[in-house]
Amino acid sequence: MLARIQSGADWLIGLSALVGTFGLVTEVVVILADVTGRFFGHPLTGAQDISQMAMVVLVFGAMALCDKVGGHVSVDLFEKAMPSWLLRISDTVSALLGAAIFIGIAWTTLESAALSNMLNLATNIIALPKAWFQYFVVVAALITATGMVLRAVALMIAPRPRHGYEELS
Repeated sequence: MLARIQSGADWLIGLSALVGTFGLVTEVVVILADVTGRFFGHPLTGAQDISQMAMVVLVFGAMALCDKVGGHVSVDLFEKAMPSWLLRISDTVSALLGAAIFIGIAWTTLESAALSNMLNLATNIIALPKAWFQYFVVVAALITATGMVLRAVALMIAPRPRHGYEELS
């Protein structure tokens, strides 16, 4: 059953990363068009608005994949001195703590999106509705939290013996 749940979560993580990739491509195209337009005296109207919102999509879209592949910063100064049971507990607790943080991000962003909807908040130059992007942050944060909870469950069932950098002899 855990494998089926993990498979569904992997699909969601892939979809989130694909949307994040779209944010990256949008960011690159907008900056390229704006710089080229500025060279010819016609900058892209709303480039700052599009860049800001594309960055939101890029960062939160890629967050779940970053966690899945272990791309977050980890300090392993004391790892070799720690017993494996303590490593297992610390990895599990850190995954659950990360999930709690992302659930908190989702909750506060959902409240902020409701406020943005109520007040019709939008970006300054081309009036992109902010709530759309806030709802994306909510979904992406929940996908990331789900991935972290599944990682914690997997660590409780079958922990990795060691992680981090290992020198080859």
